[in-house]
Amino acid sequence: MARVRTWVSIALTAVMGASLAACSSTGGKRAEDARKAQTEGRAAVGTPRWTFAMVTHSGDGDTFWDIVKSGAKQAAVKDNINFLYANNDEGKEQAQLVQSYIDKGVDGLVVSLAKPDAMKDVMAKAAKKGIPVITVNSGSAESKEFGALTHIGQDETIAGEAVGEELNDRGRKKAVCVLHEQGNVGHEQRCAGVKKTFDGKIENLYVEGTNMPEVQSNIGAKLQSDKAVDSVVTLGAPFAATAVKAKKDAGSKAEIDTFDLNANVAAGLKAGDLGFSVDQQPYLQGYEAIDLLWLNRYNADVLGGGRPVLTGPQIITKADADKLEEYTKRGTR
Repeated sequence: MARVRTWVSIALTAVMGASLAACSSTGGKRAEDARKAQTEGRAAVGTPRWTFAMVTHSGDGDTFWDIVKSGAKQAAVKDNINFLYANNDEGKEQAQLVQSYIDKGVDGLVVSLAKPDAMKDVMAKAAKKGIPVITVNSGSAESKEFGALTHIGQDETIAGEAVGEELNDRGRKKAVCVLHEQGNVGHEQRCAGVKKTFDGKIENLYVEGTNMPEVQSNIGAKLQSDKAVDSVVTLGAPFAATAVKAKKDAGSKAEIDTFDLNANVAAGLKAGDLGFSVDQQPYLQGYEAIDLLWLNRYNADVLGGGRPVLTGPQIITKADADKLEEYTKRGTR
């Protein structure tokens, strides 16, 4: 795959190595049996039917989190897990959802920490109850402090730095980083990472992500008022298409780049509407979180050695889009 960062491969080798280790002693037959079991919707293991719950900071209709959830559900089938899911983009409400699952006595929790201050107390309550927790996507800096077994996702600062380097390689001189969710520490880290490595100038543009017409208007206004902007970086796949529309309305020649990948982004890369995307492999985040909880309950296994298990960033360009488009259409990339 073009432009895959070396440390992504290292992280994935560690993660997938743990998942595949159980198959090494019996060869391909066991791996094939597990694959068939997942396809047919039946468990590939004989362990008790534990209940794991995932609570994320997703808003309703967020396609990124649909992919995370899809991975988690697939792993739950394989591991004979009763999987529960809830989401709320407000920190206080997300914490209340986590508390409700603690009260139900779930056997494991997966949570995102986009607004860590709101989640700190409820994470402590889970630890006090002896419920293992894995954090995903957001909150890598707070995960260990809050008592989680490990964090699975991309380091947002490192991801931002990768974007800054890519912009340099493309000869860009002035960029706008579009933040669509105020209070999300991961978003701030991404833009700060871009600023750290980008040789040109960068400005943050705050928009209300729940109002796409307003997002388009604000990006368009910025492009019209500042003709020096030659790159717009959005922090989520749905906002890339909106930025493309804003660019056309403004008559700008700025390149549109984005974090995250979906079918529309893959199509945009193929068509040349987008320059590149940063994939953090959300399906893998969901899948490995559930699988690692199962491994911990079954065998007291942990991964990461006290550090996050990285699933990204991976820079995706037009050269990669054709191969990945198939996977985006089925909802796994």
